[in-house]
Formats: sequence, structure tokens, C-alpha cells
Amino acid sequence: MFISVFDIFKPGIGPSSSHTMGPMVAAERFLTSLRQDEKIPGAGTLASVSVTLHGSLAWTGKGHHTDRAVMLGLLGEAPDRLDPDAAEGLLAALAKRRKITHDGLPDIAFNPETDLTFDFGKPLPLHANALTFRAFDEAGNPFMTETYYSVGGGFVQTEAELTAPPISIGAEKRAMGYPHPFGSAEEMLAMGRKTGLSIAQMKRENENAHGVGDLDARLDALIAAMNAVVDRGFAQEGVLPGGLKVKRRAKALHDDLQATKYSNRNAPHVVNDWLSAYAMAVNEENAAGGRVVTAPTNGAAGTVPAVLRYLRDHFPEADAAAARDFILTAAAIGGLIKENASISGAEVGCQGEVGSASAMAAAGLCAALGGTNAQIENAAEIALEHHLGMTCDPAAGLVQVPCIERNAMGAIKAVSAASLALRSDGEHFMPLDNCIKVMLETGQHMDERYKETSQAGIAVNLPEC
Repeated sequence: MFISVFDIFKPGIGPSSSHTMGPMVAAERFLTSLRQDEKIPGAGTLASVSVTLHGSLAWTGKGHHTDRAVMLGLLGEAPDRLDPDAAEGLLAALAKRRKITHDGLPDIAFNPETDLTFDFGKPLPLHANALTFRAFDEAGNPFMTETYYSVGGGFVQTEAELTAPPISIGAEKRAMGYPHPFGSAEEMLAMGRKTGLSIAQMKRENENAHGVGDLDARLDALIAAMNAVVDRGFAQEGVLPGGLKVKRRAKALHDDLQATKYSNRNAPHVVNDWLSAYAMAVNEENAAGGRVVTAPTNGAAGTVPAVLRYLRDHFPEADAAAARDFILTAAAIGGLIKENASISGAEVGCQGEVGSASAMAAAGLCAALGGTNAQIENAAEIALEHHLGMTCDPAAGLVQVPCIERNAMGAIKAVSAASLALRSDGEHFMPLDNCIKVMLETGQHMDERYKETSQAGIAVNLPEC
């Protein structure tokens, strides 16, 4: 499928794009299938539904609110529409009624206590994040069954979609007549040399060919949404939910920075403090279940907005056009990583989440500061290379420890990578395509316990409290 900038960056709710947003989308898709009456031949009238969470969705489902997300999806909610403040009331009503009601469907029995189960056995073979929906008729016979895979960043695929013969981004774009059908960084650089266009310009023309509407207005709205999350994070205090008693720190850090004797925002070390504050503000909001923008996932949602905010607040010459180039370039890199590897922590570890986000942010900043296509590709490679092997080991299945600080470090690495690339001619040893391949291979060989199961690493090496 064509991966638009608005697929890579999309509004949703925390704490996880793959474990919260994806399952909610899957439930919504199952409702659509029920409305289309795609029932098993011979089945009677639809009467009830059950759901089973498999693999990583089971192991960290409670911490990621996967069970709640599925139920909200069955109630007809979607990540971009749900009012987080209304969620508790909706779930309480479902627990009381034990029934789902939708236009075009009969009343469907669903008991949250018994009809949503966690399968802690071996993950399903196609992906670590799987959930199976089963519908039954009045006699208890199977009415419809579908398994969905939440493959990262809020993207969801059925078994048929996941096992279909792969079609690269480039091949699909060529078939659909996109002007710049690059499916790899090598193709992207070659097309840039041939056309004389920047990565942002090529991405812009592909988006326009895709028919996205008023592109600049939509990009500006996306940028505004990212900045709004930072601002909300700076306004909040207290302890994050979930039981780890993690204190919000972004507001205090922001307030201290504003009052510091180092009034120069670009003084040594202070820039890193600002980057950390920006990133932590976003990921604290995400951890609290608030509204964020996937970038490319919720667990990594703070890195790109932090570097984008750094561009806005620390470079007076940066204008709206520079911010748009940042987002378009970052999306181009994110699409390449998703297409050729993975952005799912449950599949390849946190190198696929914060590592990908750092590569995207580095490329975006390099582009916004006038880097060449070769320098941009180099910046993305540097940032990704130095996240290789990073595990996904969230404590208690919560996107808090080590995730919040990890986004801050990803932002700092992104700025350093962009700076190194801008001070070179773009020539470097390891091509981005090869680095993406290494990331995928590393993830495939990584012990399953270190891929979003909370069974190893930091998740099981916490002090007794």
C-alpha cells in the first residue's frame, strides 16, 4: 500500500499504537465485516462475540489497555474519534449491560469478564501482536471468525493481507502512476539526482498524486497537533497511572529551564535539556492515555515532535515551509523503514520504534536545515545505526520505563546525527538500506522475551519498593 505522510503520522490515543490503537481499529473492522454479513454458510442469526488476545497483546495487554481498546472498538469508537475522558463511562455501561448495540446489527451479547481472554501461550506464527474475534449465532454455532495482526504504528492486517505476495512501495507507485516511485533509499537518491528534486519535493508530488487534498493545510494541522501535545505535557503534573508511581517530570524541567541562569537556549548542555523536555512532555501524555500523534508509533511519539519543536524554538530563521519539509522528509524515511523492515517493538524491539523515530527526526532536521539528499540519507542512517539491537522491555507492560526517557535520548541522537551529516559531504560507509536490513535481521534474531513481553531486561530488573 502507498504509505502516506498521514499514515505515518496520525492522531490517536495512548499508550500504544500497536497495543491500543491497532486493537481498537481491528474491533472496528470486525464490526464492519459483521454488517456486511460475511457469515459462515449455514450460520443462524448473530447473537454474541468473543475476543482472544495472543502473544505480546496478552503479555502486556493490561498495561497497554488492550482489553479496554478492544471493548471501545466494539462499541464503535476509533482512535481518532474517541474522547479519552468518555472512555470510563462507556466501559462501565458495557460492563453493566453486557450487550453491544449498533444500527444494522442485532443486539450482540458480550460479557467483558468472560468474553475477552488472554492467551499466554506461544504467539501466533505470523506476528507477535495478534487478536482473534469470534462471533456466534443464537445456538452457539460459529457465525464468523477473523484474526487481525497489529503490525505497528496503528496499522492492522488480516491473515490474508499479511500473507499476500509482497508488493514494494516502488512497484505499487509505478503501477498507480506516482511520479517518484521509490521503494528504497537507493532509488530515492537516484530519483533525486535524475530530477534535481529534494526528498521533500518528491514526497510532496507523490502525496499530491495520491489526492490528499490541501496538503499544506493538512501538514500545518499535523504540526500544530504535535506542538499541542508538547504544550499539554508542559501543563501537567502528578503521577502517571498504572502502579509504577512514575512522576511526570516534563513540566518541572520546562519550568526550570525557563528560569535558569542560562538564558541562551543554545548554551552547552541546555539544548539537550530542552530536547528532553519536549520529548518527555509528549510521552508522559501518551503514558497517561492522552491524545498524541503516532510518530511512527505511540511508544516513540515524542522523538519527532521534540526535534520539530527544537527547529521551531531554536532556529529563528525556520519558517512554516521548513517545518513542512521536515515532516515530508521524515515520513519518506519512516515509510522506507516500515516497508522494508518493521516499526513494531513486538516484532523487532525498540530499535524499530525509537530507532526509526530517531532516523526520521534526523532526516527531517537535516532537510529543514538545508541538507542535500545524500546528507539526509546519511543522517537517517547514523541515527538508526546507533539504535541497533535496542530491546523493547517495558516495566509492567506500561509505556513509561524506559520508554519516556528513551524518546529523549532518541531526540538527542537525532540532532547529533543531523549535525554530523550536515558537516560531511554525504559520503559514508553504511547505506541506509543496508542499515534497515540489519535492523530487521537483528530483530528476527532477538530473544522473544526482549520484544514487548515484559519478561526480561529492565522489566524484570526493578528495585523492590
